[in-house]
Amino acid sequence: QVQLVESGGGWVQAGGSLRLSCAASEHTYNTKHMAWFRQSPGKEREGVAVIYAGGQPTYYADSVKGRFTVSRESAKNTMYLQMNSLKPEDTAMYYCAASAGFYARAWYDSYAYDYWGQGTQVTVSS
Repeated sequence: QVQLVESGGGWVQAGGSLRLSCAASEHTYNTKHMAWFRQSPGKEREGVAVIYAGGQPTYYADSVKGRFTVSRESAKNTMYLQMNSLKPEDTAMYYCAASAGFYARAWYDSYAYDYWGQGTQVTVSS
């Protein structure tokens, strides 16, 4: 059972940056791919970015392309999300997720993941 813990959320003004971290309880060789999702009140959980084993490939939601960068550091069992040029609409609870296998689901489908963190809040003010 892989446990995931997010950190790095907080409050920032529009145009600012934050870096989220997701620490796994064991070596991430047990996971096939890892992703970031976000959810704001009244909205469905949205896939933000995914990174596959070995660091490639990566994919992003259209709404964050060019602003967010996902990476992973296997030696530290950690995945990151660098968020630049933040907008008020990026305000949400951000979750990391990990998959133990390959399923016939899109990377942004939450059912494609076996493990989830508890979330970290990101608030962007205008």
